Amino acid sequence: MLGSALTRGSSSNSDNRVFVYEVEGLRQNEQTDNNRYQIRNSSTIQIQVPYSRMNEEMRRITRLGGKIVNIRPASDNTTETASES
Repeated sequence: MLGSALTRGSSSNSDNRVFVYEVEGLRQNEQTDNNRYQIRNSSTIQIQVPYSRMNEEMRRITRLGGKIVNIRPASDNTTETASES
């Protein structure tokens, strides 16, 4: 019974959540030279990441020389409604 619960796909709300990473310090290096595009030289960029890929994306950003300065939910409606009341 436990094995079937682990192998079965989950349809929880966590599968649908998307987060926004605010990243600074991304620069052109050996790893990014393999891309077909140049890295912009702006101070920070925002990357939308599904919940299921958060760990993988953190590792990729670190490998590219970036630093995550903020993580927030993509739909940040909870703070807006709380501040309006």
